[in-house]
Amino acid sequence: MYREIFVPVDNSQHSDWAVDRAIEMCRRSSGRITGNHVYAARLHDVRFRQLETGLPAQFQTPDEIKRQRKIHDKLIEKGLQLIADSFLDLLGKRCEAAGVPLTRQLLEGINYEEIVNEVNRGAGRLPGLIGFDPNRAAGYDGGDKVRSDVKLGENGRLVAEEEDSAARLVGSSGRQYDLLAIGAHGLGRQQFSQLGGVAARVLRGVEKDVLIVRDQQPLTGGRFLVCVDGSSYSYKAMKSALELANQFGGSLYVCSAFDVEYHHVVFHNIKDVLSYQASKVFKFEEQEELHNNIIDKGLLKLCQANLKRAEVMAQQFPDVPLKTQILIGKPFQVIMQWAEEIKPSLLVIGRHGAHRIEDTELGSQSENLVRLAPCSVLLTGVVGVRPEDIPWIEEDGQAGLPWAPEAEVRILRVPPFAQGIARRAVEEYVLEKVGGAGPPPTVTNKWLDEAIQKLLPTHMQLIMGIGSAEEIALAEVKATEQMKATKVQGHDADPEPLAPEVETKCPVTGAISKRLRLATDPIVWTEEGWQRLQLVPLIARPLARNTVERFARNHGIWRVTTHVMDDNKQAMIEADEFDVDTMMVMFTELRAKQIRAEAEGKDALSPEMRAFIEEAKAQGVTRCPIRDIEDKMQKCPVDMKTVTPEEAKRAVEKLLQ
Repeated sequence: MYREIFVPVDNSQHSDWAVDRAIEMCRRSSGRITGNHVYAARLHDVRFRQLETGLPAQFQTPDEIKRQRKIHDKLIEKGLQLIADSFLDLLGKRCEAAGVPLTRQLLEGINYEEIVNEVNRGAGRLPGLIGFDPNRAAGYDGGDKVRSDVKLGENGRLVAEEEDSAARLVGSSGRQYDLLAIGAHGLGRQQFSQLGGVAARVLRGVEKDVLIVRDQQPLTGGRFLVCVDGSSYSYKAMKSALELANQFGGSLYVCSAFDVEYHHVVFHNIKDVLSYQASKVFKFEEQEELHNNIIDKGLLKLCQANLKRAEVMAQQFPDVPLKTQILIGKPFQVIMQWAEEIKPSLLVIGRHGAHRIEDTELGSQSENLVRLAPCSVLLTGVVGVRPEDIPWIEEDGQAGLPWAPEAEVRILRVPPFAQGIARRAVEEYVLEKVGGAGPPPTVTNKWLDEAIQKLLPTHMQLIMGIGSAEEIALAEVKATEQMKATKVQGHDADPEPLAPEVETKCPVTGAISKRLRLATDPIVWTEEGWQRLQLVPLIARPLARNTVERFARNHGIWRVTTHVMDDNKQAMIEADEFDVDTMMVMFTELRAKQIRAEAEGKDALSPEMRAFIEEAKAQGVTRCPIRDIEDKMQKCPVDMKTVTPEEAKRAVEKLLQ
């Protein structure tokens, strides 16, 4: 698989482990190792010039300083080459013992820059070797151009030679590499470092595959963990993992992860801001059920398709044991958790994922895994990756339903990240109503309206822009009228008076007078608080205002500043509870659902939710952060089947005391 492997060495433990893995690979593929060490003589030259002012007086003349610079340059470079040659000597002995061909290479410059240039384009800066034996130099890239050794004059002093700076470099190798194998840390490793400085910089710039070695675990007979997300980058990683597992007699573990918790966090964040009034209008429980039935279910289907494609690829290697797993949660987090269980020898991931943004060097999930993974990591590169390099499966041949132009325009209002899932949900609804007989139906505005009414409450339709123009306009006009009653005065920085007063106007004479504020007087908003309130969508803005003002009144606050708004949000986050009125609304809705379900001879869960739970269990989903609805209902403080609404209210009031 990998036949040309580039290995930087620095005599550190991780560098030695990288050499072990490179030798192990080359023995299987009859490949070759290019052992490399980069030195930076010019950095020493800069430091020497900084120290020149401290030289003794006899060395301070311009001619003498020029002479010392020439001597120092060549002497330091000679010393650095000897050190690097010693590093490569150790590598040479190990390659010779393993029967693996080795090409020695020195590069001059900044280490990570030269490594990136060499691996990507074979364009590293090869220095002329100083005083090397021709037979020894023959093992080096550019070794056919050896420079003269450091010379001594008749007086025994070093001779300051005139050397053209361009002559110090003998060109570049022009090599094409398949893989960079590099230790995760170098000689300067610190206790809490996740990744060495050179390795961290190199992996961002290299376009080829990079093996980051963290331990001494061999590849032979090991466990290989690979992650797929539906992108062509991940399937290149899958291909590499399959070939390695086949070559080294290992087993392959394939996972696909999706994050449902983010949507729930967003909903509950909105709930915490807008409080119980919003929960009545936006019906957060219904929204959670919507995500369980549509968004989460759609993401689950995508993961199932990702793993099915991986299984299709694995058919080319029938001798490789394969285990697949769907993981639910933040991808890098759940992958780390699964890695902790299976203890892989190697984690194989793509440099980017399905959501790659142009000009980015490394995907966020990949970067987290490279830094945090407890095992070695193979980061597959971008060279040769094409968007169409995704395995075909049967589901890819299933065409969607035709859409009428007016319905197509409306569905395009859905945010891009959810558009595919929303479209599929509407099509499934239409197919469920029409049945499978006859030609495929067309999704019209009539079908879209029905599906939206079933899947989304009215206000969520309006906020998402799916409702009709008339509905949206009416809701915005109503919200604007409601907001006119808000009183805005002063700024956050204004001092608060000891005795707050309000101005009153006589309805007969029009005279203005002041009196002390009463509890019934309108709440005052500062300009800064009012501007922050404008960030809330117009349709929901009155609800947000009322929630904050209610918090202010309950705490004896008459002026809403941005600080008060922050306190309101934090208090709701910490409490994580509803008031009695909201509990009664929830009780009524749940009771109605139960009565309807019992009348139909079913349980209280919707058929869609029940099907999703069973389907997830059948697929082996074991790590789902979604709260289990059945358990939640069992923990309700009242028995909904036996109590009246009045009894439920008293029970909840007692609970909240």
